[in-house]
Amino acid sequence: MTGLLVGAVLGLLMFRGSLMGALIGAIVGYFLEKSVAPKRRPTSTAEALEIGVRFFKATFEVMGHVAKSDGHVSEAEIAAARQVMAELRLNGQQIHAAIGHFTRGKSPDYDLEGTMHQLSEVCAHRPDLLRVFLEVQVRAALEGVDMQGPARATVQKVADLLDISRLELAHMEAVLRIRREQFRAGARNGGSSGGGQAQQPRGMQLPAAYEILEVDPKATDDEVAKAYRRQLSKHHPDKLKANGLPESMLEHAKQRTQQIIEAYEIIKAARKK
Repeated sequence: MTGLLVGAVLGLLMFRGSLMGALIGAIVGYFLEKSVAPKRRPTSTAEALEIGVRFFKATFEVMGHVAKSDGHVSEAEIAAARQVMAELRLNGQQIHAAIGHFTRGKSPDYDLEGTMHQLSEVCAHRPDLLRVFLEVQVRAALEGVDMQGPARATVQKVADLLDISRLELAHMEAVLRIRREQFRAGARNGGSSGGGQAQQPRGMQLPAAYEILEVDPKATDDEVAKAYRRQLSKHHPDKLKANGLPESMLEHAKQRTQQIIEAYEIIKAARKK
């Protein structure tokens, strides 16, 4: 029996046969199989389980905490949280759990510092996971209140607690704003595919493509290619999954990867003209 199967069975048993249990168990199984890999401290079953549980739980708790940062949660912020859940393609059970975590994060006594400390500990040596976590928070704050007022200050505090620089946070925000505008433009131009399917983004502009790759428009072709590979390595779903990102969060990583690929293709096409 493979480590993945062992983990899934373990998760089902520990979480009373739930799909979430199987998901977290699969993460456990991955680490069981990789625990013999060279140059890496073996990861115990408990540690692997903790990564999946804490990441999912903290994601929606902090989202609720950010939403409540100005003293109340608006309808727009609730809609933003549900939109993130929908775009992550969470199933019914995961949505129910996420709502519970979101509600807990709104509590006046919510311990943000403690939660971020615990998340940093379980994601030690996996900074890419912490970047994904912060990106999801920025995404929700943008949709809810355009990341203004107390929400911005709270997201900045989260970045500080995760040891992510303000410069990197600013880049995240810029890239996600580009993504949001693409979807809005697609909607204005009839970009919805209908039938309950997600809207399709409109093609990005050349300046946005350079912003996404974090490269100067005057950079050489080789520098652009290196920037592309660097961004792709940072956000690729397979790498993030291998580092312990829960399956429920992979859709965000897939969208970011698609955005990076599109940016590179736009730059290459422009330089051939």
